[in-house]
Parts: sequence; C-alpha cells; structure tokens
Amino acid sequence: MNILLKYCGHRSLSDLQKGAKSQADYLGLIFAESKRKVDAQQVKTWLETVPLGGKKLVGVFVNETMERISDVARIVPLSVIQCHGDESVEQVANVKAATGLPVWKAIHHEEGALARMKQYARFADGYVIDTRVRGAYGGTGVSFDWKSVPVYLEEAARQGVPCFIAGGITPENVEQLLIYQPHGIDISSGIEEHGEKSREKMSEIEKRVKRDVQCTK
Repeated sequence: MNILLKYCGHRSLSDLQKGAKSQADYLGLIFAESKRKVDAQQVKTWLETVPLGGKKLVGVFVNETMERISDVARIVPLSVIQCHGDESVEQVANVKAATGLPVWKAIHHEEGALARMKQYARFADGYVIDTRVRGAYGGTGVSFDWKSVPVYLEEAARQGVPCFIAGGITPENVEQLLIYQPHGIDISSGIEEHGEKSREKMSEIEKRVKRDVQCTK
C-alpha cells in the first residue's frame, strides 16, 4: 500500500524548496488566517525558481469566499482545494464548480464527525481528519485518538476517495499511526524546527513511511 504524504504550511521560499526536494506527494499552502498564511502573488514568485518535480499543490482555505478562492486558484497552479473550516456541502459543491478542481474536506474529530463525513459523499474528493482544538482549525500539533482512524478510512473507501490523517504527527509517533494504514498522512508542525520546515525531520518521516510500505508489500 502506497501511503500518500502531504507536507503542509510552507510559509517561505526556503520551506517550499525543502518540500519540493522531499518525497511528499502534495505540498500544502495555507491561504487562511494562520501563522503559516501565505500570499498568492508571493507564492507565484517562489514557484518561478522552485521546480515541483511532479508534486501537487494544495491550497488550504477556511470558510473563505468563492471569489477569493477563485482568485488564488488563478494565480497559483493548485491541483486541489482543501476546505478546512465549517463549509457546507453546498459550499464544497460550489467551490468544485467554480474552480474545476478536486476539493478535499477537513473533518474535525469529535462526536458526530463520521455522520458529518457521510454528508459530503459524492461532493468531497478526499478528506483530511484533523484534531478539534478550540479556537483553531488546524496546525496545532495536537493529535487525536488514532484508534478512531479505521472508521474514517472505511467511510472514505465506501465513497471511493482518499482519507488523510492530520494533527500532531511527528517522526517519533508516526509508526503508531502507520499501524492503521491510512491512505495519506498530512503533516505541518511535525516537520518544523524553530518555525521552519526541517529537511531532517522530513527525511525521518519518509524513512519510516517508506519502510512501512516495504514491510506491508
């Protein structure tokens, strides 16, 4: 089983250069209020000197207007839109229609999360299951109880879409998550050191993920 890797929250040219040289499948850029928020025009400039090597860009938005999402998608060559807030099924459908891009929906792990996930069937093209932390939508470095992962994976499989697990994943604990064989892993703070992406931490994640893939073949 090939586990997809998404490195999220690239906030500088240096971060993006490291991500581009990694073994990640997706590189996330946050266009929502966050310490990792980036500007679309700035990202466009970075991309002029950073070859992505086939990696796909994911634009992360939180309860954003259709106009702004469309504007960013015109400036930055996004492959996926990630709706990481409280967007309704109708809003997800509208984003897909307006941009022509696949849309991933973040579902925050809490009571009723699975029922909420089921509502997006046929509309969401993938899911990111993240930790619910009061006052924050993501990037907190806090993990949830991974024993719950299988139910999300089963629902995503029923819908025929990938399911990424996010929240507090680090080189030190990723093997505990790999037991559940998620479709994908989404990491932001777990590959940072002193507020910057760490090539060493990326390498440690990749060694563990790729080793686990080899063992399960």
